[in-house]
Amino acid sequence: MGKHPALAHHFDDLEQQREAGTLGMWIFLATELMVFGGLFTGYTVYRWMYSAAFGEASGHLIWQLASVNTVVLLTSSLTMAMAVHSAATGNRQRLLAFLATTGLLGATFLGTKFYEYYVDYKEELIPFPGFVFADKAPDGKEMWTGYQRVSRVSRTEYIRQVKLFYTLYFIMTGLHAIHMIIGLGVLAWVMRDAYRGRFTPDYHPQVELFGLYWHFVDLVWIFLLPLLYLLGGAH
Repeated sequence: MGKHPALAHHFDDLEQQREAGTLGMWIFLATELMVFGGLFTGYTVYRWMYSAAFGEASGHLIWQLASVNTVVLLTSSLTMAMAVHSAATGNRQRLLAFLATTGLLGATFLGTKFYEYYVDYKEELIPFPGFVFADKAPDGKEMWTGYQRVSRVSRTEYIRQVKLFYTLYFIMTGLHAIHMIIGLGVLAWVMRDAYRGRFTPDYHPQVELFGLYWHFVDLVWIFLLPLLYLLGGAH
């Protein structure tokens, strides 16, 4: 029996190669989980310490767009699972269709998220150096009044806490967006191999491993939605 063209020289057979790839992906996802887990933990601690400021700042985010994006990502997880099933059954046309749909949904998520960033910029909610943090809302009403309900906290200190919320918000959602962009790049590579007919029902690890990555990125967003948009806000 001839050697399978996908078998690397340092593996005995395809099954050993598949198991090594799966183990490597799970180790990679574990390191990613530690990164996001550290951010989630830090955010939770600060939210407990500065609940009033974080709650008011959260109330200025566009939770409707975030909810739509959640539906988009959950749907993309479904199409990705269907792509893995199509690869396992050897249906190349369905595989390509589901991969393309997953990519389209991922691009839709990013487009919606970048639009939300644009709205944040227009409303002067960018806390980074060089930007003036808004004291008034677009309708002219004073912003960041929650300090009046918190004892022994000055307005200056309260706004510093609000800025901390937005700093964490942009870091966490920005890091997630970077993972989405990388995922779309890898998806294009998987689609290229699928188009060339390199996947068979017996061997399609690239599709399976990319599916694990995509589901992980979607899962991270499921945690970001309540942490940033829903907990303690004015919703």
